[in-house]
Amino acid sequence: MKYYYNTVPGLGQTRNNLIYTSLMSDDQKTFVQWYYNDTDYHHGQNQIIDPSLMSEKWAKELMWLTHMATHRPQLVPEIQGIDLVNKKIYLKIDGVDFWQQSLDAGCSFDGILPDWQEQMLAILQAHKDLGFYKYSLHPSSYFIVDGQLKSINYFFCHSDSEEEVPLSHFRSHISIDRQHKLEEYFAVANLTWDSVLPYSTLQQISFESFRSNYPDDFIDKAKKIYHD
Repeated sequence: MKYYYNTVPGLGQTRNNLIYTSLMSDDQKTFVQWYYNDTDYHHGQNQIIDPSLMSEKWAKELMWLTHMATHRPQLVPEIQGIDLVNKKIYLKIDGVDFWQQSLDAGCSFDGILPDWQEQMLAILQAHKDLGFYKYSLHPSSYFIVDGQLKSINYFFCHSDSEEEVPLSHFRSHISIDRQHKLEEYFAVANLTWDSVLPYSTLQQISFESFRSNYPDDFIDKAKKIYHD
């Protein structure tokens, strides 16, 4: 297994995930979420430095990924194995992630997977139907296997049964760029990092923060799922 990075025009090699350490097999058939804060992988820019928070994210990943694998197995990669001691999840994939495929090809998501919007909206609908919210929605959080989008990164999920917490609780596992986007939204909505909001509201705010990653019509459809 080797470190897995995204290669972004103008930025070069960037970490695939800011919480765990991303690994991939040489044949690009296995992706590993390693819940270890590897300084070499993160180039010393580690954001999750609290072991208890890392443990919380690991527990979330286990809970919601396996929940999806049980109830909507077609929407997540096949779990090849879970190493509870070393906190590693092995997932069956077929090549680099959805975002990286579009970057490598120099084309839009439509050029990679023409029906990606319908597939991604079906995944979001499944989250709603199963009673939870997922805020990690970056296009690198998806792989394509046999023409089907597979969703990963379930460490950032919550349900209405959980106690609400201030927005600051999530700050360390949101990228700096996305924090800035959120702060722009906060300024308009009269919010701060100390604000406490329902998880349903956070889902809508999360969608808004991804308008720079997806077309507006997709975001509008995604938001409507949680209004219906």
